[in-house]
Order: sequence, then C-alpha cells, then structure tokens
Amino acid sequence: MKKVVLFMILVSALSQAGLGQADSTTLTRIGDIAPAFTCSTIDGKAIDISKLKGKVIMINFFATWCGPCNSELPVVQSNIWEKYMNNPEFVLVVIGREHTEKEVSDFVSAKHFTMPFAADPKREIFKLYATQNIPRNVIIGKDGRIIFQGTGYTKAEFRKIEELLAERLKSQAPSLSKK
Repeated sequence: MKKVVLFMILVSALSQAGLGQADSTTLTRIGDIAPAFTCSTIDGKAIDISKLKGKVIMINFFATWCGPCNSELPVVQSNIWEKYMNNPEFVLVVIGREHTEKEVSDFVSAKHFTMPFAADPKREIFKLYATQNIPRNVIIGKDGRIIFQGTGYTKAEFRKIEELLAERLKSQAPSLSKK
C-alpha cells in the first residue's frame, strides 16, 4: 500500500514539475524561443511577435463555444487587460482558434470585450504551439522565450498567471506619486 501511495505522489509531483509541459498536446516548452507569427486583430492592428522583444506577451487561445474559455475571458479582461493595457511593455492577443474574423468580431461585440482579438481560422498560429486543448495561455518574456504555458481554466492556475505578470511588469506599475 505504501508503494502505491508513494508512486501516486511521485507521478503527481512529476506532472506538476513541468508547469504546463506535461500535456502531450503542447509542442513548445518553457525556455524555448516562442514560435514567431504575425496576425491582425479584428480592429486592424498588426502584431508581429518577432518584433516584440523587450515586451512581455500573453497569448490566449480560445473558441467561442468553449465553456472554460467563456469563464476565463472575462477574467483576462478584468484582471489582465484592464490592469496592463496602458503598459508599454505588455502585449496581449486573444486568438480565436478555428474562427473567422467575423465570428470573432460577433463574439467580441456580444460579450463587450475590449481586448485585442484575432482570428486563426485554419489553426496556422495555434499549430505552432499545440495540437489540441483550449483555453491555452502562453506568456513570453522580454527575451522572446516562453516563461509560462498552461491549458484549461482554474482560479488557482489563473492566479499563477497574474502573479507572474505582476512580477515581470512591476517596473511599469502606475505611479501614485504626488506631482
């Protein structure tokens, strides 16, 4: 019995040690240079990952029909976007996997989101990072390397994202000093 318990503890510890890498559908690893891509947001802004060195980048992959995505996106809006949208060292892009620009645009309008959204109708961007599973978050550090990736949505996992971004963007926190 002790061996079974020890084995289960070991398996659990090893799966947690990868920080989002235990998922066999993930094609990238923490520490890898992030695969470069370009896209246009639904409001026409061009994003070229290869030209964003020196910035912290958060990529969120979602689908309009995905329940966990629909739970997570309002939290991304309130806890990430509204906090860092004016930070010149932060870039966020929310990418609709297998959705057209019109589908993403209709979804954003219906949900009243203000974050930058882009469409990925043929999985051309998604397939650089993974084969399956959404929601999926990837955070890229200022050096262009992946510093976090995770799938699914839980409040505990999302707190890790918030803590990581707060740490990496602390030098750009709004100043409350008197003038």
